[in-house]
Amino acid sequence: MNLNISEKIAKTVVWIASLGMFGVLTSIVAFILFKGLPAISWSFLTQMPEKMGREGGIASPIAGTFLVTVPAVLIAMPFGIGTAFYLAEYTKGGIITRAVRFSAESLAGIPSIVYGLFGFIFFVVKLNLGWSILSGSLTLAIMILPTIIRTSEVAISSVPKTYKEVSYSLGATKWQTIRLTVIPSAVRGIAIGVILAIGRCVSETAALILTAGSVLGMPDSLLSSGRTMAVHFYLLATEGISPERAFGTAALLIITVFFINVVANTLIERLFKRVGR
Repeated sequence: MNLNISEKIAKTVVWIASLGMFGVLTSIVAFILFKGLPAISWSFLTQMPEKMGREGGIASPIAGTFLVTVPAVLIAMPFGIGTAFYLAEYTKGGIITRAVRFSAESLAGIPSIVYGLFGFIFFVVKLNLGWSILSGSLTLAIMILPTIIRTSEVAISSVPKTYKEVSYSLGATKWQTIRLTVIPSAVRGIAIGVILAIGRCVSETAALILTAGSVLGMPDSLLSSGRTMAVHFYLLATEGISPERAFGTAALLIITVFFINVVANTLIERLFKRVGR
């Protein structure tokens, strides 16, 4: 077969696959927004849920989502990014390096319900933290750690070696090279990993039901039980409490994830640029 013809066929197949995936994703998002946006109002966002979520709003699930996600990301980021720099810059492929990489890859494939069971046994029962925001955050921090490690390591490893060689030739130390050359070049990839981790925290259900609980009240501390938007949506939909409010919660979840992606990407990139100066 002529090389040009085979190349055109390959491009056509790739385009069809890409358009098909984009069409499916757009259809799902459009359907949820079409069904859910009419339910979103100021009262829906600010009022507390009533009658198991049949009435009122979702103020407490919004607060629960924020309180669970922020500590989890703040805990996982330094460990994940630090481990990624250690693997990419300070090791030479020894047994420890292979063990850490294998562990991260294995942990990334574990179902979230297993993390939830571990969090329930260790944080809720063993450490006596109870069903609380803190138990949920610690469980999510462990869950998103592999994602941050692997994406950050790939971003750091993709920095051209010539950048570092030039830095060393000018007399820069290892840390100066990492701070002034590697970090600014890898910041976008690192930000993508953190954003993916935030998205997983916001959308997680199984692990949080077992660790943070599903109390509808407004949490007043990290040791209080709470319900996130994802858990609220799951319970409203599966128990048939209110399909309309379930779609509204789902639509708000999509909007929230999109907003977080935009804001987090901007803030993280500016932060790493500032550190790299």
